[in-house]
Amino acid sequence: MQAVFLDRGTFSDNIELPAPSGVSDYVTYNDTPKDNAVIVERCCNADIIITNKVKIDAEVISKLPKLKLIQLTATGKNNVDQDACAEHDIALYNVAGYAVKSVPEHTFMLMLSAMRAGIHYHGKVADGTWQDDGNFCLLDIPLIDLENKTLGIIGVGTIGRRVTEIARAFGMTVLWAEHQGRAPRSDDYTAFEDVLAQSDVLSLHCPLNEQTEHLINKDTLAKMSKKPLLVNVARGGIVDSQALVDSIQNEQILGYGSDVFEQEPIVKDDPLLSLADHPRVIFSPHNAWGSKSAQETLWQILSKQVTDFINQA
Repeated sequence: MQAVFLDRGTFSDNIELPAPSGVSDYVTYNDTPKDNAVIVERCCNADIIITNKVKIDAEVISKLPKLKLIQLTATGKNNVDQDACAEHDIALYNVAGYAVKSVPEHTFMLMLSAMRAGIHYHGKVADGTWQDDGNFCLLDIPLIDLENKTLGIIGVGTIGRRVTEIARAFGMTVLWAEHQGRAPRSDDYTAFEDVLAQSDVLSLHCPLNEQTEHLINKDTLAKMSKKPLLVNVARGGIVDSQALVDSIQNEQILGYGSDVFEQEPIVKDDPLLSLADHPRVIFSPHNAWGSKSAQETLWQILSKQVTDFINQA
């Protein structure tokens, strides 16, 4: 079977991504443009498409009669028309459970960098400000400890639970938010609005869907009475960017650490970029998932899925 990998460049260059067992013809492209004609041309003989974020819509699917499987190198399926896959009897697989160490650790990298103004202080050492000041230490931005702070988690899956474990090791109190508008399902959960009001830090780990799009908006930000730090390693669209910028500029919340954005790569006119020099703001380019170990684990899972599919065909 022929497998075509459309965006191998979404992995690190030093990670080996061999063809799964059973693939006899393996074609890779570092990236693929957002052009249906190009996608069809590259995949016209493919039995299997492997991709991370290339959009595979109904038009593309209808023009690939040999296609049997779309194998995603990610958990989210938003870039593939699932109805068209079902209509043309094409299997659609994703990969889950590969970043259960990488994403939680990245969450705390963002959290600690913002709470202790890490980028700000690095700059003060590098640009000579500390030397010019002359004192043995520089403390122009307060350092904030995590111990005894309350962490609210929105989205309690495998990653949210691992974040909980790490937070408790720091001495934090953890609140799991129930879905907005619902009563807590058990004593383990707290009403959504109560979590907003009680948290010193809010960490987002929920999927992006109709219920969570712009879940963090002008109204919900106004309910964050403790002026928390917000951390987003979920999806950019969960946060209303302009409302978030306004809330930081108005000192309604402390800061923002984010690995995700509404458009990726981030566009030049994204309002979030106006916060780039804020001492409690830190951005990363959607790479929280991508530790070396996580990438290797992802490919192992993916390879087994593809091989199992071929063997069952």
